[in-house]
Amino acid sequence: MPIDIFNHFTPQKVYETFRTLAPDNPGLKAFAALPALWQIDARLKLMEQFPGHQQVLSLANPPLEMLAGPDKSPDLARLANDELAAICAKHPDLFPTFTASMPANNPDAVIREAERAIGTLGARGIQLFTNVNGKPLSAPEFFPVFEYMAKQDLPIWIHPMRGPNFSDYASEDHSENEIWFTFGWPYETSACMTRLIFAGLFDRLPTLKIITHHYGGMIPFFAEKIALGFQQIFFGAPDRNPVAERAGLKKPLLDYFRMLYADTAVNGSAAAAVCGHAFFGTDRSLFATDAPFDSLGGQQLMQGTVDAVNALPISETDKARIFDGNARALLKLKA
Repeated sequence: MPIDIFNHFTPQKVYETFRTLAPDNPGLKAFAALPALWQIDARLKLMEQFPGHQQVLSLANPPLEMLAGPDKSPDLARLANDELAAICAKHPDLFPTFTASMPANNPDAVIREAERAIGTLGARGIQLFTNVNGKPLSAPEFFPVFEYMAKQDLPIWIHPMRGPNFSDYASEDHSENEIWFTFGWPYETSACMTRLIFAGLFDRLPTLKIITHHYGGMIPFFAEKIALGFQQIFFGAPDRNPVAERAGLKKPLLDYFRMLYADTAVNGSAAAAVCGHAFFGTDRSLFATDAPFDSLGGQQLMQGTVDAVNALPISETDKARIFDGNARALLKLKA
């Protein structure tokens, strides 16, 4: 039974609240045309087309910290998580659990809400975005959040966040041709993970579990470029990266990237799935579709991703682990 660990649903009450808070947000405006993202009946119809599938629900962007200051964002998190939990409770056969949304501009409140969402509502982890209103997750103030989740032995879902305000060139003030989305989001994931690694996060918290979206962004394709740093070319050696040494990293750099989990949400690309799986392997690969973000309301992504995983040159046993076994173990879900 496939279990989709990274897809998106913003319950209608939450969606309407967000639109009231940010009526000019371009994403929220566009989402109105995608009923399966916020109308439960439309989502249930989508699920009917894929018998046996389950989904771990997570809120779509924008991040809560873009909608409210640190005094109000915890209220939004509580609303979102209560609504997601209610849907899971009503349809446990389709939505066995959810990823809790966090008020990341208030790190203390993040830990309180994570404790409530996991302990009381049944969430099996939390979702953060690659930056918090432009601040990197490697900033010291966020370390207690990672530390808390490592103690819970549950994962953190990391979703890329980058808008048109991130210009493509220094001489401009905005991105054009949707570059912020097409190439900016994979870059965001890759940059975020690199900053966390160089901050020593995985040396300090070796059991921490992070799920990266879109098969780790740029990481698999550029793995050998990661392994040969700029300063390493001139001042290092094949087994010596001066930048990693100065950061005090205890292991070879690529070993840290392989500690990450990565999902199969690569828009149904069989080639990208092969590349991602070649780097992360079966053990760290998790089935996910990014539904319902396609022009058919999720059908294209769901079917395309199933086909891409089935096309991997691996055993049926390994495919079963990617489709559901790994996720159920990671999230501690009953079979």
